[in-house]
Amino acid sequence: MTDTRETRSVDSAAREAQQRRLRRLTRYLPLIAPVLLWTVPCWLLLYAGQHWSLPVTLAGTALFALGLIGMPLAMVRGHGRRQRDRAAIVGDTLLGTSWTLFTWSVLLGVLLRLALTVTGIGDGQDRARIVTWASLGTAAVLLAWGYAEARRVPRVRQLDVELPRLGAGLDGTRVVLITDTHYGPLDRARWSARVCDTVNTLEADLVCHTGDIADGTAERRRAQAAPLGTVQATRARVYVTGNHEYYSEAQGWVDLMDELGWEPLRNRHLLLEHGGDTLVVAGVDDVTAESSGLAGHRAHLAGALQGADPDHPVLLLAHQPKFIDQAAAAGIDLQLSGHTHGGQIWPFHHLVRLDQPALAGLSRHGTRTLLYTSRGTGFWGPPFRIFAPSEITLLVLRSPQPSAGQH
Repeated sequence: MTDTRETRSVDSAAREAQQRRLRRLTRYLPLIAPVLLWTVPCWLLLYAGQHWSLPVTLAGTALFALGLIGMPLAMVRGHGRRQRDRAAIVGDTLLGTSWTLFTWSVLLGVLLRLALTVTGIGDGQDRARIVTWASLGTAAVLLAWGYAEARRVPRVRQLDVELPRLGAGLDGTRVVLITDTHYGPLDRARWSARVCDTVNTLEADLVCHTGDIADGTAERRRAQAAPLGTVQATRARVYVTGNHEYYSEAQGWVDLMDELGWEPLRNRHLLLEHGGDTLVVAGVDDVTAESSGLAGHRAHLAGALQGADPDHPVLLLAHQPKFIDQAAAAGIDLQLSGHTHGGQIWPFHHLVRLDQPALAGLSRHGTRTLLYTSRGTGFWGPPFRIFAPSEITLLVLRSPQPSAGQH
């Protein structure tokens, strides 16, 4: 029989090695990425055999050059010390646009051109121009659709989750998960209110927010976050910090959520009890908390479980899925996370996979522990979601024992 502890150790070591490679790569991404995102599509769409007229070539090249120069400047002005929201919107939109155009100009530049060559359609110039128009059209359609997907109220995703240690008295407990709302430069106060209205139709016993509330301080994004105070739950509303809180005065967000009636589970737990059965609901700070330098902030699972009966099942809130190694080692029954956005803009999920053990959905880790990773309720940065829809999640907890009745 395979030793699951040894397997987990090997998996953890492999992920750590991947993460080290990713960290090395990210050091150079701010310099390399803009050049690749703009010059590669420029070459493939304008110069790779199309033979456009000089005015078209010059105008197209000027647009790509403007994007190459303008995107980094807008990103720095929007997300740097000044944090100008209008600049952030421009920079984020250009980032999403360039990523989508890069992806589809490369894919269609290879696959479509090959298909046209094999089928003998057109000469070299005709094929190049077909690829150009197909790439531009595909990118335009996907960006329009992705924008609509990002700005819509997320669909509700419902699933039953059986926890072997859950007592019959808590069978049918309704847990709603929202996460990664990322209130930011685009004012989404009305969207926020509609999300909360949707949550309130789900008759939740427990509502959880697993972090990344916003990009910006609590004072700056208060109006967008204020509707969270209207969320209803029969038992509790609980919250843990995400990594983005630590870019924007995390303690201010903890205080605001407390003010709005949510319970910040900062390395602590509460108990849900019904019909003689108990569920431990615990939460930890994000794994980046300690490196933020903010006094008293760190991910401390032992502290979160201190005083809890080890025979009771545990639902743990942890922003990043990669916390699952610690959760599985501690015998947690179910961890709820966000952070990944499901990749947000395809095919970015391949990069997310280098850093996280799960992208979206329910997965098993070790012999007992389940992980549910949400694709997130909002969006970060580029206002697009392409092949990675947002979600509001309703998890109905099930006991293997027959329920004595509704609660």
